[in-house]
Amino acid sequence: MKAGRRRMILGVAGAAAMVCLFGGVWAGGQATPAQTAPKPQAGAGAPAAKKAGVPAKAAPAGEELAENAFISVTVLKGISVNEFMDTMGFFSASLSWNCTDCHGEDAVDDWKNFGNDTPRKTTARKMILMVNALNKNNFGGSREVTCFTCHRGDAQPKITPSLVLQYSTPFEDPNEVTARAGAQGMPTADSIFAKFFQAIGGEDRIAALKSIVAKGTYSGYDTDNQQKPVDLYVKAPAEMTQVVHGGLGDMVRVFDGRAGWIASPDRPKPLIALTGGDVIGSKLDATIFFPTGLKALFPTWRVAEATVDDNDTYMVEGIAPGQLPLRLYFDEKTGLMVRAVRMTNTVVGFDPTQLDFSDYREVPGTGVKMAFHRIVTWTDNQTTTDLTDVKGNTAIDAAKFAQPPPAPAGKISQ
Repeated sequence: MKAGRRRMILGVAGAAAMVCLFGGVWAGGQATPAQTAPKPQAGAGAPAAKKAGVPAKAAPAGEELAENAFISVTVLKGISVNEFMDTMGFFSASLSWNCTDCHGEDAVDDWKNFGNDTPRKTTARKMILMVNALNKNNFGGSREVTCFTCHRGDAQPKITPSLVLQYSTPFEDPNEVTARAGAQGMPTADSIFAKFFQAIGGEDRIAALKSIVAKGTYSGYDTDNQQKPVDLYVKAPAEMTQVVHGGLGDMVRVFDGRAGWIASPDRPKPLIALTGGDVIGSKLDATIFFPTGLKALFPTWRVAEATVDDNDTYMVEGIAPGQLPLRLYFDEKTGLMVRAVRMTNTVVGFDPTQLDFSDYREVPGTGVKMAFHRIVTWTDNQTTTDLTDVKGNTAIDAAKFAQPPPAPAGKISQ
């Protein structure tokens, strides 16, 4: 990862910017937190204006299509608002631009300005059509080429070989190691899971843990990297609600075991329903709190070795038909899970989400250890949560996992 403006994590602000570059949207890299305050997410504004000759599509039940929610969406049509925002993150990571790089500085002051056409938005739309044509004409429609294929974090794709790159020590990305089922010399996935379960208290104690209620602090690009109070409610097997008490109001994320929502004043829509891979991802995130349930989510697990933060780990990869893989990383010495990586499928490519775990402590009265320090990194944000008051097997009102009310609309920055 490169420093400064080349940083690939863009946060809420970055998401917004992505709208510019590709089909009504585009992405950009984010400056370091010290240089810029977080900016709003991808292309937002007033209700979308309908263009002549472009009939509006009917949204699936519970979902709103991007072209009906935002102004000036001309290429990325037929996807949900949730997928649209994920797509913005993909663009941002691919080009390392911020929202204002494409939308202009005035977009930060008023949501509707994200709908203004700019030369870079026009270019972005052409680029998306070009990529689609490349895949259709050369790979039978399979997605083999994406924005990242050529840009790789640069606004301008390079055409001249780099001797520095050629003769430098190769960098191994632990999120990209290849795993194989039954790899020779590797422990089995079952034995790695067993060591982890034992390290955090044993399967019987984990099975007896039915709920977690916690308080702590949360920071990210959506809070201008300032620590804010957070409340966390998790119920087995896979329900989770997080409430961040931000400066402009609560930022709420809910998953009820089947469906999920985000209600936040810094979003272009006051209530966004999770769709596609984000629903699956939310289920995985919640299940990690009750990890004996992880094994049943995938019929096949493969093992590889990887180095995470200079520590040797075993990477265990879950595979299921029609589902993107889940990668779990366990410290070889302690057996503790230190990372999880999952993917979301967007219309332009796969968006990764990385969860890093540390500071394992016992949940009082349960005999079960869990990570009190969690960092979540994805193409739209990087957040840090430190839990300070954790209680196990506490009754949680079912209303905590119900669809939240819409957040106050019209806010751009926390």
